[in-house]
Amino acid sequence: MMIVRRALATVLVVAGVTGLVGCTTDVEAETDNASGSTAAAQVTTTGSAPITFAFVCRDGDAAPTTYTTYAAVWKADRTDCRAERITGTEMSAQQRDAVRATEGRASLGELAATCAERGVGPWRSAIETDAQADLAAGLVEYCPGHPDRDRLHEALAAYRG
Repeated sequence: MMIVRRALATVLVVAGVTGLVGCTTDVEAETDNASGSTAAAQVTTTGSAPITFAFVCRDGDAAPTTYTTYAAVWKADRTDCRAERITGTEMSAQQRDAVRATEGRASLGELAATCAERGVGPWRSAIETDAQADLAAGLVEYCPGHPDRDRLHEALAAYRG
């Protein structure tokens, strides 16, 4: 029953995001007469939306659990997650910057999955190689709200000395 509820929640989130994206096509902005602006801005969409993920995490031998936000995964304190793209067609500026910061050593999906995890891997270990430093640089860019971000940032600064 728990798996059915989680699957239903994921479907509802995807449907909601899809509905919101559809509301933004060819919208004409209203003028704000209070600010003295008389020019109306035209807003058009290109058909793209930022990429978003759901996170499927394991906890020992228990059935995998799906989360739709990083905060929910962090609260559950999961250490073994994979990111599954649920919507979107193009990376946001933040996502592009994060992937660029890895110097080609990690994909957006890898960054998203690692960002969901807590207490393992790059979040708690020392940085000893350029590859680890590049991954850490991508995570610092991509995961500004991560509970272990400060520790990772300090480890990256120590490595780069």
